[in-house]
Amino acid sequence: MSARLPAGREQTVGLALGGGGARGLAHLHVLQAFDDLGLRPAAIAGSSIGAIMGAGLASGMAAAAIREWTLDAFAGPRQVMGRLWASRPASFAAFRADGGVRLGQLNAERLLAAFLPPPLVDLDLDALPVPLVVTATDFYARQEVAIETGPLVSALAASAALPAVFRPVRRDGAVLIDGGIYNPLPFDRLKGRCGVTVAVDLNGGPEGGPDRLPTPFEAAVGGSQLMQQSIIETKLKADPPDILFRPPVSRWRVLDFMKAREILAETEPLREEVKRSLGDMLDRPVRASPMA
Repeated sequence: MSARLPAGREQTVGLALGGGGARGLAHLHVLQAFDDLGLRPAAIAGSSIGAIMGAGLASGMAAAAIREWTLDAFAGPRQVMGRLWASRPASFAAFRADGGVRLGQLNAERLLAAFLPPPLVDLDLDALPVPLVVTATDFYARQEVAIETGPLVSALAASAALPAVFRPVRRDGAVLIDGGIYNPLPFDRLKGRCGVTVAVDLNGGPEGGPDRLPTPFEAAVGGSQLMQQSIIETKLKADPPDILFRPPVSRWRVLDFMKAREILAETEPLREEVKRSLGDMLDRPVRASPMA
């Protein structure tokens, strides 16, 4: 998948970033590879954590700044608990309006507002320098929703609203859940918009053996991953992207955000892999990565 583009084909690049929970932190290497190449995507499409990472790049933030913010946010229990505390409803009335107590379900909009870099919190998708498509699933209409306008935080929250963890998000008269339910790797949303489509699949899957039964939560999340992988495989057979990256990430769990540094250290080769493949296809010089 690293052959050069045919002569005359427009060398614009679309970037599709898939879901995967904490595994999706490895998307940071892809963002940094784009910066290393001096390359700005013409458009970005993302699902769940891929949409969140893509939003940083689409807003104009440097990849190094996104990485620094991410590592600071998950530096330790004190930092995480502080942000969780900041995401609580401000009053009992707000708590009731928020849906009250729902066992095992967090408010993704409040949580994202506490964890995202401040410049992103009040942005609209329409204001992003790079077009961003955020995929979600309309629960009652039973269909994929591609969000390209309106408030950024609620779009990202809807896309990341994994039912086992987050409550659904109300937006534009619809009840929305995890974008991965219908489109976990939305490279098809970039077709016709870019000369080259790059997709990064960090979904992974459950690991283990028959000697151990998964917990109910592990079974719910693992079942979702298996479903999403089936969707991705079907899409790849029908109309694959120009370049696909699939680093090994399955050993990490979807909520392993406190292991951000370990995940990034183990997946570091992805940065150079992206630079080699994309640089060769676009006939761009590949510079050595600076120390992260």
